[in-house]
Amino acid sequence: MSKPRVLIAGLGDTGLLTAIHLAKNADVVGVSAKPGLVSGQELGLRLAKPAEWVRDYWISFDRYRQLDRVRILHGTLVGLDANAKRVTVRHPDGGQSAEPYDALVISTGVSNGFWRRPDLQTIDEVDAGLRAAHERLAAAGSVIVIGGGAAAVSAALNVATAWPDKQVDLYYPGERALPQHHGKVWGVLEKRLRERGVGLHPGHRAVVPDGFACDDITADPVSWSTGQPDEKADAVLWTIGKVRPNTAWLPAELLDEDGFVKVDQHLQVEGRPGVFAIGDVAASDPLRNSARSRADHLLAHNVLASLNGGRLKTFKPARRRWGSVVGAQQDALEVFAPNGSSFKLRPWSKLQPLVVRMAIYKGIRRS
Repeated sequence: MSKPRVLIAGLGDTGLLTAIHLAKNADVVGVSAKPGLVSGQELGLRLAKPAEWVRDYWISFDRYRQLDRVRILHGTLVGLDANAKRVTVRHPDGGQSAEPYDALVISTGVSNGFWRRPDLQTIDEVDAGLRAAHERLAAAGSVIVIGGGAAAVSAALNVATAWPDKQVDLYYPGERALPQHHGKVWGVLEKRLRERGVGLHPGHRAVVPDGFACDDITADPVSWSTGQPDEKADAVLWTIGKVRPNTAWLPAELLDEDGFVKVDQHLQVEGRPGVFAIGDVAASDPLRNSARSRADHLLAHNVLASLNGGRLKTFKPARRRWGSVVGAQQDALEVFAPNGSSFKLRPWSKLQPLVVRMAIYKGIRRS
């Protein structure tokens, strides 16, 4: 008896894990615009210490042992015919193919700044982009980081740590940064930012220039809709959470008014049995928390249950953001819980292969 065919649309952090969980029990096909996992996590480390970031967050698909069973297509998704159960993929040479499925997982993520883009890229293009952003900041004497989320805090702290002689300033619209985390988290990281000499500027909301998608490092003066004088720096990082779901290839009836995929409590697309969505692209809860809540195991179960007539599990999202905010520091990875408490994994350089490469991904070959 042949296995059911599951198509994973997008092999970012969560799509890749879902493919790994399903590979033993299904014929899995993954579609990715990248030639490997190019994670959207840990922006600060990506900018300040790209060699360390690449080791953990930019890994070609052929190194994942559990993907040996998965057929991976390098291309972009350009259409879905939900009634016929097939997606259309455009390949790097411009040709297209129709890929059938029995179940579909939508995990195409969002676009958010220069570090999370849906562009079709080669290995050399990914590497060039990483180098360019790092070198741009390395050459800057002063850096402004705009935004109050985890990416902004991570960027400010890691840039100030890597280059202590730079003037780094963090501007955010609220009274505190990290408003979606427990207040204790900001209390801890505010102190560390000040210790690194980062200037903290609450109550600043930037004016986004017309037509600017916040996907470049700029050097133009920054204006504020909150009335403060313009500010200028050699490099300006726009980490303002201006996310755009990568759903242009999907029919409008599957999307909410903001373009995210409408799902029920099982992460199943409303009105489409056998079609699921996970990660930042899925409108699962106000924080779109299914990726951070590690719902990949639950989703894999629900995909197989939908194909075999089994019972689907309910996704229960966390009410606050949680996890690592600034990445590994001084060989320790600090993880914040939803209640604001934290614990450190150290020495991270020795634990990372066990926790990530073996426990989470079930084996990654050496580069």
